[in-house]
Amino acid sequence: MSINESSVKKERAVLAGLSAAAMDEGERSSEISMAELEALVETAGGEVAATVFQSRQSPDPRTFLGEGKVAELKELVVNNECDLVVFDNELAPSQMRVLAEELGVKVLDRSGLILDIFAQRARTREGQLQVELAQYEYLLPRLTGMWKHLVRQTAAGGASPIGTRGPGETQLESDRRHIRRKIQKLREELEQVRQVRSVQRRRRERNAMPVIAIVGYTNAGKSTLLNLLTDSGIPANDRLFDTLDTTTRRLRIDGAREALLSDTVGFIRKLPAHLVEAFKATLEELNYADVLLHVIDISSPDYPVQIQVVEELIARLGAGDKPCVRVYNKCDAYMGPLPRGENVVCISAKTGEGADALMECLAAILGKDSRRVRLRLPYDRSGLIDLLRREGAIQTMAYEQDHISIEAVVKPDLWSRVREFAEETEKTTDDAND
Repeated sequence: MSINESSVKKERAVLAGLSAAAMDEGERSSEISMAELEALVETAGGEVAATVFQSRQSPDPRTFLGEGKVAELKELVVNNECDLVVFDNELAPSQMRVLAEELGVKVLDRSGLILDIFAQRARTREGQLQVELAQYEYLLPRLTGMWKHLVRQTAAGGASPIGTRGPGETQLESDRRHIRRKIQKLREELEQVRQVRSVQRRRRERNAMPVIAIVGYTNAGKSTLLNLLTDSGIPANDRLFDTLDTTTRRLRIDGAREALLSDTVGFIRKLPAHLVEAFKATLEELNYADVLLHVIDISSPDYPVQIQVVEELIARLGAGDKPCVRVYNKCDAYMGPLPRGENVVCISAKTGEGADALMECLAAILGKDSRRVRLRLPYDRSGLIDLLRREGAIQTMAYEQDHISIEAVVKPDLWSRVREFAEETEKTTDDAND
């Protein structure tokens, strides 16, 4: 850590959460979600001084928490010299405004905190565009709520007094129009990103290069797995949302076949809907993947819920029918019985344990519908050998007097390009990798 980094004062925060019977179960705070919120604050560069948790029948329409809890919050803020209060739940714009006034410090909800982390982490132009769009989508309804609050303060009964009717609402409309223009511009720029990706995707399809997408809960070890399989050396830190920008590397499946392996942004419970929408330019790659690797942190006591969160988001993005391998990571830190089953692999991406089993599983999935072929390749068509090496699996090759004899395993797309040179073929759905 540099002198400048160590001299920067960390913002101190009080955490607040509510579990109300009237709320959807997924929106309620719990001990686990509060611990996750604390990790989010630390990821954002802050430190947690205290935590307040409340259970009640329904949220208070004005302050979200009851008046007594708000008073307790204020006392904690003063006594611990805190700079902000972070709520585990999503707050209405008016509630956020009232709480900020009563507590005398900045108030954030979980969505706002996640957006702040994303803004810090985005490195590529695409990632920055997506974060900026999500921030404006988040700001627009809150801007409206703040202006309504100001109007109520200027007049009894909600009607502005003489001499104040025009400017406030004009400024509100002006701000709203400005934000909507920015949103429209950002959407247009992201559409251009989608078009570029579409061109790249068509090029990959022409080259018949299979695509494997790594998905999973944030901090499950996706980037560490990418490094293990491809020796990429990309940063892989023990913190939430360390990867926002998609990283793609070539992966050698076996002696001859290759695939593209892509890391993606991690998922988390209560992920803001507009954030998922903004990141569709990146996450839509899941729809074009041949295989999904769902990385699961089996050492987390909450991993069954994390699996559910990820699978629901995958289905929401339209990729629920893709072949999927459940990769139970950090098995070296887990003491219980390990999961078993079809397309289930237990590994430690940190130590490399289980990597061979994962590669065998991938080879089996990608080898489906392949066929073993014997080719008599004329010397003037020897350029196809590179294609067979890159997109197939050459078993044997011999240089004869007037041709090259090749035995190889090929996928349907490659078979259509070499079948004129075939002596005979054999379907190898089950034994393509023998």
